[in-house]
Amino acid sequence: MTGTAEMTGTADMTGTADMTGSADRDAWRRWRLPLALVAVIILAGTLIALLQPSRPTIGYLDPADTGPYGTHALADLLAGRGASVLRTGTAAAAVAAAGQSGATIVLTSPQYLSRRQLAALAPASSHIVIVEPDAAALAALAPGVRLDNATPITTVQPGCRLQAARLAGNADMGGIGLRLLPGMPGGVSCYRVEGLPSLVQYGAAGRVITVLGVGAPLTNGELARHGNAALALNLLGQARRIVWLVPAPAPLAGAGSGAGSAPLSSLLPAGVYLVAFQLVVALLLAALWRARRLGPLVPEQLPVVIRASETVEGHGRLYQSRRARGRAAAVLRAAMLTRVLPALGLPPGAAPGSVAAVLAARSGRPGAQIADMMYGQPPGTDAALVALAADLDALEREVLAQ
Repeated sequence: MTGTAEMTGTADMTGTADMTGSADRDAWRRWRLPLALVAVIILAGTLIALLQPSRPTIGYLDPADTGPYGTHALADLLAGRGASVLRTGTAAAAVAAAGQSGATIVLTSPQYLSRRQLAALAPASSHIVIVEPDAAALAALAPGVRLDNATPITTVQPGCRLQAARLAGNADMGGIGLRLLPGMPGGVSCYRVEGLPSLVQYGAAGRVITVLGVGAPLTNGELARHGNAALALNLLGQARRIVWLVPAPAPLAGAGSGAGSAPLSSLLPAGVYLVAFQLVVALLLAALWRARRLGPLVPEQLPVVIRASETVEGHGRLYQSRRARGRAAAVLRAAMLTRVLPALGLPPGAAPGSVAAVLAARSGRPGAQIADMMYGQPPGTDAALVALAADLDALEREVLAQ
């Protein structure tokens, strides 16, 4: 009796675990596509947020702008020290304003200049300060400098022999990491963040070329922090004339150029295309989810008589195509019990432990083996399913033969 009770408890626990595992798998199949859709939407939203500009494109580093990202305060300080600050919007105007007097050209947002405009600045004899450059600007105006990895903006010490930086002390630097090629005359690299300098300076063709990896120390909102103002004044205050070149973004510059209206696609920000792509992916996933949704089988009267063997083969192929080994094993086990239980004198709803005990007594096999065969986990492979079917057939023959 004790052995029978133990086997009954073991079989019940096995059956409960099987049902729980099957329910978990069904829940996962039901929710995996909606969860994948939500994950794609979150990922796309995060990507769009990361690709948004971290600063405004209009008024940024503009000496006429009094907002937190403009440089009106720095222009006033320079004017108070006797320097004239001339704001221009094109490369040709900047070259004309600089003249031959040894002025300093400050170039901000160089990504808005074309290669032809950058080439127009290259022959100028003026000193030049490039703020937050791109590769094209460096190739045309500062060939001795290369771009490196982006670095965080933080307060850092100069760490170089440049007098303007040493007098200023700590400043908020970082941003675009720079590399100064070896052998540049008078080359210095200052304010290293993660090992990369964010200010480099060298001489070429009688002029001084200065490259800043970040424009934050020049802005109205950050100028009063640490040594930002001192650094800006030390770099620019020696010139009597400062030509501040603030190019406009290409769509804005082309809107009133008289060369014709810009196409609509050029006016759309990159985020619009990313959102459109996100919606297309969401639509495809929703269509895929609904198209592959399976429900319970619906019985109906067939217009013709189909042989039982064809029905069995069709069910088998269906189970095989969907890898429904658990359902196929449940059908095999249920069919075997339906044929065997009357011979054992047990009702159709007999407890798994009682069925396993009686089958073990009639067949001579261990009770644990019978319980695993009748109520164990679904087979994990097709070969294991075939082996289970063969074992059930052999057990049925052994039981019915007595």
